[in-house]
Amino acid sequence: MTTDTAGIALGTMYFGTRLDRAASFAILDRFVERGGRWLDTADNYAFWVDESGLGGASETVIGAWLQANPGARDEVLLSTKVGADPTVAGAWPESMEGLRPQTIHAALDRSLARLGTDHVDLYWAHVEDRSVDLDAQVEAFGSVVADGRTRRIGASNHATWRVERARDLARSRGAEPFTAVQLRHTYLQPIPFAPLPDQGHVVATPEALDYAESEGLAVWAYSTLLTGAYTREERLQEPYRHLDTRRRLEALDRVAEQVGATRNQVVLAWLLGSTPRITPIVGVSGISQLDETMDARDLHLDADARTLLDEAAGR
Repeated sequence: MTTDTAGIALGTMYFGTRLDRAASFAILDRFVERGGRWLDTADNYAFWVDESGLGGASETVIGAWLQANPGARDEVLLSTKVGADPTVAGAWPESMEGLRPQTIHAALDRSLARLGTDHVDLYWAHVEDRSVDLDAQVEAFGSVVADGRTRRIGASNHATWRVERARDLARSRGAEPFTAVQLRHTYLQPIPFAPLPDQGHVVATPEALDYAESEGLAVWAYSTLLTGAYTREERLQEPYRHLDTRRRLEALDRVAEQVGATRNQVVLAWLLGSTPRITPIVGVSGISQLDETMDARDLHLDADARTLLDEAAGR
């Protein structure tokens, strides 16, 4: 079995929907060939583009790929999530499944069945659910570690104080605590407090990153390449259109030219070398994008390059 090491996680959000099975299989094959390990999915991917109006397509394709490749389960680590799948097609967020204990257990069983495995390596609370007592959530997540259906648990899109409170409750109960957080994070930053068009996204703040570092929590980052906006600036969402962005992009271009890399690769190398160390989640639509992504692991940013990037970011 492979070990849990930091690196780039393959985002599989559109497997089985925008990317058909053949394209998804090809990307998975190449990812493993390039030494990739973590596959990141969720039980709600990608309900908003699926004809059914429900999630599960991504997990189903991954499960089919694992079945078609005997031994592959020993070569990859699986990350999936619970909490955001609609229970009624076309009714979201009002029918979002949430984090009731019975939902956590039942959704994990469904995920395992789609993936064709008896456990996942990291199970995430996808979103906060303040309608459910946090103590009950902690007990339920702890129990799925205790019974072996997941190796670890994490909190995605949670406020820092909620993560700390959940960890404190877990410690008091002798249950497994959250050991990872997943947040929206990249080199460019939105205007503070500006609403993002992506509902439910929680941006990593300096406080959240400091907390994770001090507590020894793994940090996973999504939207790391801003849906292609580093190479196609017209894709930049409005909260990112400000003077700080221009300074950062100019610094990115200077470093990219110095090291002979793309903007995307510099961003990923910057994340991989950050403190705390980040596991970037990157979704791709083809092999060339995947190769560009995986090549970023070999890109070394020396102290001068990191200083240039950090100073442009006001650090």
